[in-house]
This record gives sequence, C-alpha cells and structure tokens, in this order.
Amino acid sequence: MAGDKRLYRGIVDKILASIDAGEFPPGGRLPPERELAERYNVSRPTIREAIIALEALDRVEVKTGSGVYVVESSKGWNGIDLSISPFELTEARAMIEGEAAALAAIMITNEQLGKLELVLREMEDESPAVYENADKNFHGIIARVTGNKMLDSVIANLWYVRDNSPSVHRAYQAICETDGSVRVAEHMEIFEALKERDDKKARDAMHQHFSRIINKLMIASEKEEMEAIQRKMHESRERFSLNHLVSSR
Repeated sequence: MAGDKRLYRGIVDKILASIDAGEFPPGGRLPPERELAERYNVSRPTIREAIIALEALDRVEVKTGSGVYVVESSKGWNGIDLSISPFELTEARAMIEGEAAALAAIMITNEQLGKLELVLREMEDESPAVYENADKNFHGIIARVTGNKMLDSVIANLWYVRDNSPSVHRAYQAICETDGSVRVAEHMEIFEALKERDDKKARDAMHQHFSRIINKLMIASEKEEMEAIQRKMHESRERFSLNHLVSSR
C-alpha cells in the first residue's frame, strides 16, 4: 500500500513538471487517463489518484464528460505562494537570513569558511548566470552552517520563490545586472563577519545587504510607475488631441 502511495505521488511530480514546462498549458486538457497510464507505465487507478491530488492542489479541474483541465495557480508543488511581491520576499529574507548569519557566525568551521571564500571568487565572474548561482550557493552554505534543518528548509523555500515567481525573479535579475562590485563587497563583509565569529556584525552585514536590495527595488518600481504614467498620458494625448478634426478643415 505504501508503495502505491509513493507511486502516485511520483506521477503527480511528473505531471506538474510537464505543466510547469508548458507541455500542458493552463486552460488546456490533460491527455486521457488511458494515455497517461501508458505514458507513465502505471495503472489507471494510479493515474486517478494522481488526478485527485492535482485537483486538491488546485492545479487541475475535472469537468465531468469533458476531461481534466489545467488551471492557473499561484502556488508551487510544495504549496508555497508565488504571488508575493519582491518587497515581501526581501523583507522576509532580511529577517530570517539575518538571524541565520548570526547563528552561523557562532557555528562556522574553517572548512566552511573555505567553501564560502571559493564561492566569493565565483561571484566576481561577470556572467549573470554564474553570479546568480554563486549567490544562491553563498546563502545556502550559511543556512546549512547553522546546523538547524528547519532554518535551512525555510531559507530554501525563500529561494524557491526567488527562482520560481516570475515577478520576483524578473525584479531581482534587473537589480543584479547593476553594481556588480558593490554586490560582491557586501557578500565579502558578511564573510569577514563570519570569519571573525562576530554574530552581531554578521547580522548587521546581512541586513545591510538586503537593505540595498530593497532600495534598488524601490527605485526600479518607481521608474516603472513613472513610465506607465507617461505612457498613459501619451495615449490620452493622442486620443483626445482632436488632430483628426483640425486637419479635416
């Protein structure tokens, strides 16, 4: 029985992966039960169990006599809300990762400091993809250094939102394309505080890092709002200019 449960959960993961990859887009219909059973090499009852689980997650809607349809969802497979704003995420990261840095300053070993130092060198790479991966590794190492699995899991979930929420990922990418040397310097300050085993200094350095991100997000948000206002004013000017009447005389 336990094996059957694990089996249908695996099918749920596979169908969700296909949904997230765009193979089964929102509004579209999933393949028939028989076809899914053949595709994943499982029984039709197992497919039914997976569909029930997907429906409970609000990822599909079963329409009697019509089929199973994919629905839009703001949540990932692990139930994390992906509709939160970049500001909400950054505020949460500052509070949680600040305390993680303070705890890590007490717990960190020389070997772990060595790993962080290697990641810092990777951050100096000008490639955005390389920096982003190094950034994630840097914060991930600090989370694991705490030795607290719950704290490590919470921070991993924060990064899940960072990577999988379109609005958050887009906002972070935009600000990460600027001030490369400043970003590296901020992480270096966190590293130095950890190296000194100074918990207060580590917490403050992490808070300063996220404070800069918040300020950058605000600047970017204000710029977008101003551009939106300017576009709207331009559209109104074009719409109500009466040029079409004046030129007809």
